[in-house]
Amino acid sequence: MSAVLPRTMRVVDTGKLMLLEQEAERLGLSRRLPAEWLRQHVDATAVHYLFPVLVHELAHRPEVSPQWRCELLLTVRTGEEVLSLLDVLPATFQRLPETLDVTAKRDIAVRMGSALSVWEWARRSR
Repeated sequence: MSAVLPRTMRVVDTGKLMLLEQEAERLGLSRRLPAEWLRQHVDATAVHYLFPVLVHELAHRPEVSPQWRCELLLTVRTGEEVLSLLDVLPATFQRLPETLDVTAKRDIAVRMGSALSVWEWARRSR
């Protein structure tokens, strides 16, 4: 699988997001959120967005290299959108269906640019 990043986004529902996060945990990928945090804070009925931003190569772990580090726009239970990161394998990302048109991708990119990080949101929400 090529390490070249696609310039596209993918939509995942909360169930699929949980599976992606569990895969990242099982493989020991660096960027992921704990499943318990997701269960407590993510809107179970929402959709979330993945955008690959970096090829992450690990010479010492060729079985999980390369990875695509994705920006992840999450909808939390308050209805707010927050930004996190999620490392995914290229094959995993490519299996997600392409469903967004150019206009929707542009809108989501703008929202990603202005969203609080998960850390900022959690700190503010205490």
